[in-house]
Amino acid sequence: MPSHDLSYNLSPAHACTDVHDHDHGLAHDLDALMRQTAGRRQMLGRLVVGAMAPLPLLDCGGGGSAITSTGTSTKATSTSCSTIPEETGGPYPADGTNTSSGSTSNVLTLSGIVRSNIVSSIGSSSGSAVGVPLTITLKVVNTSASCANLAGFAVYLWHCDQQGRYSLYSSGVTGENYLRGVQVTDSSGSVTFTSIYPACYDGRWPHIHFEVYASTASATTGRNAIKTSQIAMPASANSAVFATSNYTASAANYAKVSLATDGVFSDGATLETPSITGSVSAGYAIALQVGVAA
Repeated sequence: MPSHDLSYNLSPAHACTDVHDHDHGLAHDLDALMRQTAGRRQMLGRLVVGAMAPLPLLDCGGGGSAITSTGTSTKATSTSCSTIPEETGGPYPADGTNTSSGSTSNVLTLSGIVRSNIVSSIGSSSGSAVGVPLTITLKVVNTSASCANLAGFAVYLWHCDQQGRYSLYSSGVTGENYLRGVQVTDSSGSVTFTSIYPACYDGRWPHIHFEVYASTASATTGRNAIKTSQIAMPASANSAVFATSNYTASAANYAKVSLATDGVFSDGATLETPSITGSVSAGYAIALQVGVAA
C-alpha cells in the first residue's frame, strides 16, 4: 500500500526508473490533439454550491451534453465561482517533480500520454487496471473572469488502482504507467477521462489527483502547473464500491478514515467533492468544476 500523500520522502523500494520511451513526447501529442479537435480555500460562508451533471465520454476530452443513467441529455451547471484549493501532489505524481535514488520519473514526456482512456499502460508497458468503471469529467473555469470557460488548458490526472497501488512506484506495478493521462480542455473548458474507481488505502480518504496547466507547451513538468488539487470521492459511492469483493482491503481502510480526519480534506472538501451518477453494476460518472485564477 502506498504511504500517506503528505510525505514526499520515498524509500528505495518505492523508487522508479525514468521513462525512456519518450518518442516525440507531450508537446507532439498535444499539438496533434489540438489540430484534431480544432491559496487554499476561500471563506466557505461565501460559497454557493451548484449541482453539476456529468458530461459525455469523449475520446479527446470534449464537452457537450451528458447522458445520465436515465438516458436524458443534460448540461453541466454550477452557481459557484470559487477557486479550487491547492493540495499536495503526493509522493507519486510522476511529473518530474519528485526525485528518488537519483532518478526522476516524468510521464508527461511519454509519447501517448495525451489520452482519455487511462485504464491501460502505454509505451513499452502493457498492463491494465481493473475495477468498477469510472468516468471523470472536469470543467476548468477562470475565477478571475466570472468563471469563464478555459479552453486549451491541459489537465494531468492520476490515481491509485483497485489495490491502492500507484503505477511506476508501488511494488508489483513499477513497470506500469496506467491510471495516468493528459487531456486538453475543449471550448467548454471540459476534459473527460475513462478510468476505474480508486481504492481507499490506509490513512487517506479515497481521492484522485490532478494538475492544471495554462498552456499545452508548459505541460511538460509539474513545476509549471498553475493548480494542483485532489478530488474527494463521494461517500455514498465509496460505501457501495468498497462493499464489493474486489475492494475488500479498501473497506477496512475506509472504516478508519473520514473527511474530518483526512490530512488533505479535513479543512473542508466542498469544492473538491464531485457530483456523481451511476452504480456498481453500470459504473459511475463524476463531474467537478475546477476554478483557477487564470
